[in-house]
This record gives sequence, structure tokens and C-alpha cells, in this order.
Amino acid sequence: MSPEKDLDSLLSSSHIDFDRYETLYKHFHSHPELSLQEAQTASTAASHLKLLNASYEIHTSIGGHGLAGVLRNGIGKTVLLRADMDALPVKEDTGLDYASKVTMRDNDGIVKPVMHACGHDMHVTALLAAAERLVKMKNSWSGTLIVLFQPNEERAGGAQAMVDGGLYSKIPIPDLVLGQHVMARKAGSIGCRVGNIMSEADSFKITLFCRGGHGSMPHRTVDPVVLAASVVMKLQTIVSREVDPDQFAVVTVGSLQAGQTENIIADRAEIRVNVRTQDREVRQRVLAGIRRIVKGECEASGATKEPLIEETTKFPLSVNDKSITKSVHESFGRFFGNRFDPDTACSTASEDYSILGSSNGKPCCFWFFGGVDEKTWDETKNRGRLAEDIPVNHSPFFAPVIQPTLKTGVDALCVAALTFMRNS
Repeated sequence: MSPEKDLDSLLSSSHIDFDRYETLYKHFHSHPELSLQEAQTASTAASHLKLLNASYEIHTSIGGHGLAGVLRNGIGKTVLLRADMDALPVKEDTGLDYASKVTMRDNDGIVKPVMHACGHDMHVTALLAAAERLVKMKNSWSGTLIVLFQPNEERAGGAQAMVDGGLYSKIPIPDLVLGQHVMARKAGSIGCRVGNIMSEADSFKITLFCRGGHGSMPHRTVDPVVLAASVVMKLQTIVSREVDPDQFAVVTVGSLQAGQTENIIADRAEIRVNVRTQDREVRQRVLAGIRRIVKGECEASGATKEPLIEETTKFPLSVNDKSITKSVHESFGRFFGNRFDPDTACSTASEDYSILGSSNGKPCCFWFFGGVDEKTWDETKNRGRLAEDIPVNHSPFFAPVIQPTLKTGVDALCVAALTFMRNS
């Protein structure tokens, strides 16, 4: 029997009730939880693992609401499959009958709408389904399977918190770490690559200190709105004028806050900046440029004291290990055929999953799978409007079509795990 037929037959013989998982997906989608508050999501996932009656050792509350299930099945590789659980402070506008109506207080105590606008509900559901499917295939593989559900990915803290919270004193150290992310791509498609797969990211909160006063007396003040506007505009020149056009960098100002009303000039402004890079030298150049521009504009405006530049989050550069990724590519190529792209572009987005491997010097492989209805994708592509009309991750309109997205995610996790655990 050929390897591809072997995988096909193994997966087709391990039937799971996808209707049940579609219902579970809708539940997760309509009950999102913000970073560091994923208690009910983790509880639901743990309860599902317990119902499998498969001798999963279940470890909860790791580094917050982190959850890991361990299934020991003889001698072989230890493979960790990872999904993230947290949602975003976004008001959903998809119009789905299972759309989120949830609001929660964030970590600053501010009530915000909450939405699974990045597909983490799909990740959790796919991993739970894969956990069941691999149980049904226990006679076909040997080793130790770890299914890990990570909190707080969006704020770049969950993977490190689980490691620092004693993850590897509770579960075996894996030989390799595998993960995936649903993206605004054609449903049913898979993309991966050797080497850099996702960007490094740095985020900062910048506070500008000025002199407030009456709106009618600007000459008696140092206006933080004018200063902040100058900073924001100048920051846009870093990528366009300081980074080699052959190199990649993104500098985004996602938030600017100053003042409360029109007749008062505030005494400070707060800017939040996000940076994406894929090269260490470029990263250092961009970060140095941000500090230089902020300090220079403050001095030019007569700010009352030095600006405060605080790092808020940091994502590592995600790198797919050459050896294990080539093995995954061979399996994906055989199983998915022309739906698999082995040289997909490195994403401008970022992830912290690799810390689960790099903390112990273990290799990682990460891939993307599409969530856009196939007909919608093709029609939009034919009109030349993919960038304009297909909602991307973090959009209030982001809504992966449930099938074939869910089945593709489950298949990919199972195929990747079996690449390293299947009995010869």
C-alpha cells in the first residue's frame, strides 16, 4: 500500500462525528473570552477530553488557564499539537446566527465587546477533534501525544507563562512542536514553508509629556495632540526611507489618545506602536528609528520631560525547522495534493507557539489553512478584489466557513502527527 493511500485509509477508517464538532465550534464562537480570562473555554476543552475515555492525563491551570492532555501509547516520538484559545476585543459584525454578543471587562477594567476574530475557536475545535481521531487510530501509531491548549496568545504571553508555570514538570518534553492557524485563504488549502514562517513583533506604549492648559491659550501650553500627530507622521518614514526596499518591516500606530474635550489642551498623549520584522538587523534599525524620532520630536516641541517608551508585548520570530518541516511537507503533499503549497509566503503576522519548543531546544513546524468559502474566494479573485472584499483576521467580519475548514484543520493535525508517530 502506498503512503498516501495508507494515510487516506487510516483517516477514513477513524470516523468522528463532525456534526458534533460543528456544534462545539459554534459554541466556542458565541462564547469568546479575552486573553487571561479563558476559564470556560479551557474547562469545556478539558471536559471534552475526559469524555473521550482514552486515558488522557489532563493537566489544568498551567500558566493561567493553560491545559494539556497527554496520551501515552507505547514507545516512540513525543509530539505536541498546540491550539490557542483567547479571543479579541472586537465587536462582531458577521451577521451569523451564532455571532458573539459577549462583553467582558478587560485587564484594565474596561467593558469591551469580545469576538473570536482570529479563528482560535476553530483551532480549539480542530485540536479536540484530532484528539478523538488519533485515539481511534491508536493501533496505527506509537509514542506519546500531547494536545495543548494555550491561553493569552494575542498578548504574546501564554506560551512563556505555561513554560514558567511548570509545564514540563507536568508533561513530557516533546521531541517536536506542531501548530497551525486558520487564515483568510481559500478553504481546503494548506500552506507551509521551511525557515521563517511568521514575523517577529514588538509593541510599545509611548507617553509624551507636555503642558496642558486652556483651549483658547495654546501659546501657554505644549500641545500633546500636535506633538503626537508629528510623531505619528514621522514614524511612517522609517519603513519608506530607512529600510532597504528588499527587506520587510511594518510600523503601525494602532492607538493615539490625548485629551477628553475640545476646550482643554491635555498635558500628555499616549501612542501605541506595533512593529513587525523578519531580520534582526532590520529590527534593530527600526526600533532605533522609533526612539530617535520620538525623542527628537519631543525636543523640537518643547516637551516638559523625556518621553516614556515602554515595551508591552514581544513575539519571537517563528522559524520552521528544516528537517521536520520537510517531513511534514512530504506527508501534506501526498495527502492534500495540489491543495498544499510548500512555499507559502512568510506571514507578516506573529505567534508565540515556538516558545513551547525553543524553551527546550526542540524543533517546531507551523502551517496555515484557509477559511474562506471556495466559491466566494474564486469569484472575488476573478474580480481582482481579494484585498478589498475578503475580511482578514482581526476584522469584525472575519468568519471562517465551517466546512471544509474544520475538516482540513483536523486532517492536517492528524497527518502531521502521524508523520512522526505512525507504525512502520
